[in-house]
Amino acid sequence: MIDRLRSAVRRTYKRAVDLSHPARSPLGSSVVNCVVYQEGVRRDPVRSVEEAVRRARKAGDGFVWIGLHEPEEKEFAGLAELFGLHPLAVEDAVHAHQRPKLERYGDVLFAVFKTVRYVEHDELTATSEVVDTGELMAFTGPDFVITIRHGGHGSLGPLREALETEPEHLAKGPSAVLHAIADHVVDDYLAVTDAVQDDLDAIETAVFSQQGHRGDVGRIYQLKRELLELKRAVTPLGQPLQRLATDPLPCVAPGMRPYFRDVADHLARVVEQVTSYDALLDSILQAHLAQVTVAQNEDMRKITAWAAIVAVPTMVCGVYGMNFEHMPELRWTYGYPLVLSVMATACLLIHRGFRRNGWL
Repeated sequence: MIDRLRSAVRRTYKRAVDLSHPARSPLGSSVVNCVVYQEGVRRDPVRSVEEAVRRARKAGDGFVWIGLHEPEEKEFAGLAELFGLHPLAVEDAVHAHQRPKLERYGDVLFAVFKTVRYVEHDELTATSEVVDTGELMAFTGPDFVITIRHGGHGSLGPLREALETEPEHLAKGPSAVLHAIADHVVDDYLAVTDAVQDDLDAIETAVFSQQGHRGDVGRIYQLKRELLELKRAVTPLGQPLQRLATDPLPCVAPGMRPYFRDVADHLARVVEQVTSYDALLDSILQAHLAQVTVAQNEDMRKITAWAAIVAVPTMVCGVYGMNFEHMPELRWTYGYPLVLSVMATACLLIHRGFRRNGWL
């Protein structure tokens, strides 16, 4: 009942929609949004990225936040040249498939985050997709933030709206945006790990039920594979967050380090949860295999017991089927019923002994 209520709440809860859809953006097919912020306040819309940069640099204390979704190399080349981005970082941002990391190129930071989303399903099967992953990159410079999103989820529209309601925090500059992105990603990790726990509880209940040894081991392996994908997204992010929390880095104000340290603490909790889930799944798998072995041993004992019972009449019938002329009781009137009685009595005694010892 509780699991169904959790699933219903997750289906009902949806984040706000990012209204800056690429199809309606006048700045380019991959540009989701381009906004100038000054003193933490969003300024009037701009017609081009160049105009946004000029306005931000003219203000002196402002910055521009450019959001892109799966840009092509030609589309991103102009931005890379405008902001002087390193070619290696540009290549990683365009082609994606990177591990979570933090790299420094002069006064520009390049951060890579893995985004995750829990895929709703009524029942976990051997082919169910549980965790869907994407990528989110962020270039952070003295007066700009460029975010590149890969995948069908992880929109930053709601995050942008939430930040704009806190101009004091947004006024701290690009590092405030970078912190908000990291916090947003880690919060999604927490939500996904809580949802995965429901699947883990369901498998654990099924394995330790009366018919647990009959369960589908494919479901356990599938959840373990999905958990491994979540682990690959979560675990490598620890070192970049520690650097942001402790190292003197460009574009990261000293006052922002405690915020990154808080995000690192949340990530440590997620890593502990994922690690414990993985260990618990190993235990569940071992328990399932042990149950299968025990069930097979019980089946073999039953087969052996019945084979022993059948062996008695088989032996007697074999002896009297040898067709020798001189055999005892061959011509006795009560010989046939006597032999049948002996066989039935022997079979009943052996069956009783096996039942008493738990073999049948």
